[in-house]
Amino acid sequence: MKKIFATIVATTMLAATLLSGCGNGDGGGAAAPGGGEGNTSADTIKIGWIGAVTGDQAVWGTAEKQTLEMLIEQTNADGGILGKQVELVAYDTRGDVTEAVNATKRLTTQDNVIGIIGPNASDQAIAIAGTLEQAKVPDIATVATNPKVTVDDSGKVKDYNFRVCFIDPYQGAVAAGYAYEKLGFKSAAILYDVASDYSQGFTQYFEETFTKLGGTIVAKEGFKTGDVDFRPQLSKIKETNPEVILMPYFYKEVALTANQARDLGITAVLMGGDGWPSEQLMEMAQNAVQGSIIVNHLDYADPEAVPLKEAYEAKFGTPTELNTYMANDAFLLLKAAIEKAGEPNSVKVTQALNEVTVKGVTGNIKIDPETHNPDGKEAAIVKIEGDQYIFQEKYGIKVD
Repeated sequence: MKKIFATIVATTMLAATLLSGCGNGDGGGAAAPGGGEGNTSADTIKIGWIGAVTGDQAVWGTAEKQTLEMLIEQTNADGGILGKQVELVAYDTRGDVTEAVNATKRLTTQDNVIGIIGPNASDQAIAIAGTLEQAKVPDIATVATNPKVTVDDSGKVKDYNFRVCFIDPYQGAVAAGYAYEKLGFKSAAILYDVASDYSQGFTQYFEETFTKLGGTIVAKEGFKTGDVDFRPQLSKIKETNPEVILMPYFYKEVALTANQARDLGITAVLMGGDGWPSEQLMEMAQNAVQGSIIVNHLDYADPEAVPLKEAYEAKFGTPTELNTYMANDAFLLLKAAIEKAGEPNSVKVTQALNEVTVKGVTGNIKIDPETHNPDGKEAAIVKIEGDQYIFQEKYGIKVD
């Protein structure tokens, strides 16, 4: 990692639209023939990216897209991959499942990419599985943590879906274990988004683990994506006087619920997962989330992560997001797989993804062939203090 970023110099950002990444706005030019073999151009290797650069998730999508632009620019300066220059073809999903499917179809049938990075959202990552299978092109999701991203309902692995993040069962169990074993909390309430696969999965495994350890769930209330008034649910939660409240959803709703909870006089510790960390959360609810505990993927101050942080902030003039680091590791994994495959053939690259190991900023990434999840990653426990996400410790728990 240090070698890659030590040589980055300030340059003018490559001209690009929100929809086009390093490719052009209409999908990278004329459609390539065939499908399923990846880009076999004599000069370039095309890599796709899908994510939101508009809408509520834009802060994360923009971070991913810009990170990949920076990495590919540096990779090309260092000679590319397999002696070929790398081209990024990026599409805005606007956080929408249908847009994600359409973008994936375009990347695999017209742009002829060798592999895709993203999306960060589980619902979109689940929805594109059929398209990937048909095209025989692999996808590496960044922060899509629902188990169904990489395995179907029968438990069979999806051949072309991979990820670099841990999954909701693990994240929920870690949150519960840390709350009970490390913080000593015996009572917990849950406020969750009933319309979100991410929130439902996180909730399920928190509840199961917390009660199994001996804790009590004293209240469980739901809302739907788009709601803005949470006072009725929070009032019911307040009556039960929990020591901790799990809020397993994204920063926008976290800010709203946290502010309203404090307005109602709720003093319980708030707890969440990887949907929380964002500079936007601090701007919207800094006072309300003080002392909150987050299950995250890395320590931002880790010496292994600092070169990436410094390079990104110097180039783009904005703070890094969690997705900066996850996109970095997804790119390193895909790059290693292409190199191991020895040629830009998407089927061979897919096989290589099951075989390579890379040292990323979020830990060593080795894909489990039976689940297509990174094997053995520990969670980073983070506490909000002032305007900072302060690393507490690495913490892991066995999930049955």
